[in-house]
Amino acid sequence: MAKTFKNLLGDDVVTTRTLLHEAIPITGTISSGTYQEGVTETNIKTFSHGMFQSVYDYPFLSSSANHIFDITYGQSSAASSSAVVQNAKKMNIYNQMSQVLMGYDVSGNIRNFDSDGTLGDSVGTMHNCFFMNFSRLLVKDEIKKNSFRLSLYTSGTFETSDPTTRRGQNKVIGDYLSATEYRTSPAGDYGLLFTGSAVVSTQTTESVGLIFYQAGVVVLTSSLFTGEFGVDGNYETSDHGLSGISQAITSSTIEELASGLRYVIDDLDFNNTIELNSAIHFCRINHNEFNYSSNPTYVNGSKLVVKNNINDLPLSYITSVGLYSPDNELLAVAKLSEPIRKDPNTELTLRVRLDY
Repeated sequence: MAKTFKNLLGDDVVTTRTLLHEAIPITGTISSGTYQEGVTETNIKTFSHGMFQSVYDYPFLSSSANHIFDITYGQSSAASSSAVVQNAKKMNIYNQMSQVLMGYDVSGNIRNFDSDGTLGDSVGTMHNCFFMNFSRLLVKDEIKKNSFRLSLYTSGTFETSDPTTRRGQNKVIGDYLSATEYRTSPAGDYGLLFTGSAVVSTQTTESVGLIFYQAGVVVLTSSLFTGEFGVDGNYETSDHGLSGISQAITSSTIEELASGLRYVIDDLDFNNTIELNSAIHFCRINHNEFNYSSNPTYVNGSKLVVKNNINDLPLSYITSVGLYSPDNELLAVAKLSEPIRKDPNTELTLRVRLDY
């Protein structure tokens, strides 16, 4: 237990904030058939309520499996109809996602998702949306702005039997303008998603969706897709989807729509962000301080064990630094890589960093 304490002044403590980024690559094969037993995809978990699908990097019953993201589909009340399959569930999903991510207007109504980010008009309203909810394991504190790229096929049609050319048009979607232009919602910052052909333009009307960085959620408008949509996963058959996205969002269940989106994903990449906060303590030791030790082994037979001659200067070796509360309760200990010699001829400054 320490017997001598030295107070840290205001200039002795500095706080810093560091952002660490990690690249997260997700290939389309993970979401569309990497692990299959017959026609069963063992890394895709479905639920009896049928409201979303969960994608894992390994068979989800394996102890080494990690949850990657969830996929679901929702529609606003303006797109609802008694003829729509699972109409109530699709509306509930849309309302739940929009009230959390977009919030409410001044009248207390839930805001609809708006692809151009201007919430005061009816332009760009997304009534039929696909949602990708990424695991906190991947996103960490948030998705790094201008790092999200999603490569997908806009059609589920298999044009040829050749696996390398059997899909239709490929598009790369990204938050290309978010480095300088993004918005704020109740769930944090969000940016607009554009296809690769729109990156040279700042016209927000070309947006095809939204990405919520802190929430780790991507919203895509259904109008992005053309042609047949929805793949049954069996590449040997000729029935690879519905005749169009309009028919799919009306006559397909949420699980079927989620599967359709999974099967058109070619590649997905983004960088996550870890916010590392640090408190740096500068422990300054003057020439006349801490030249003796309170360790019982410092004295042997009334003599200092580190002194060979009675006329030698007092001497100690610093091996650790303890940080204490105002009432002298030990809070943290920092160990030095090697003992540092301390005598009246030397002054030291030890830099102690606490990360949280």
